Amino acid sequence: MLEIQERKLLDLIKYPIITDKTTKLLEDNQYCFAVNKTANKVNIKQAIEYLFNVKVKSINTCNQPKQKRTVGKFIGNKPNYKKAIITLKDNETINLFSED
Repeated sequence: MLEIQERKLLDLIKYPIITDKTTKLLEDNQYCFAVNKTANKVNIKQAIEYLFNVKVKSINTCNQPKQKRTVGKFIGNKPNYKKAIITLKDNETINLFSED
């Protein structure tokens, strides 16, 4: 039962979002992640604390709007995702960039 719960927590967080805007947020101890669309703030907090062994101060979430893409004569939509902005407590950090 416990392994199933841990597996669900691992599947909630997809990948970190690294853009110019999100790297500026790192100075304020805020990190952006793409998460599962069905995840709520409580589940995201449990997953981040379990994965990175840190304490979460607050979480803001937003569903990204659909974006149209055209390839030749074909028109389609880019897959949209849910974005979570996680603020950590003052003495906590997450190392997103490995130094290998």
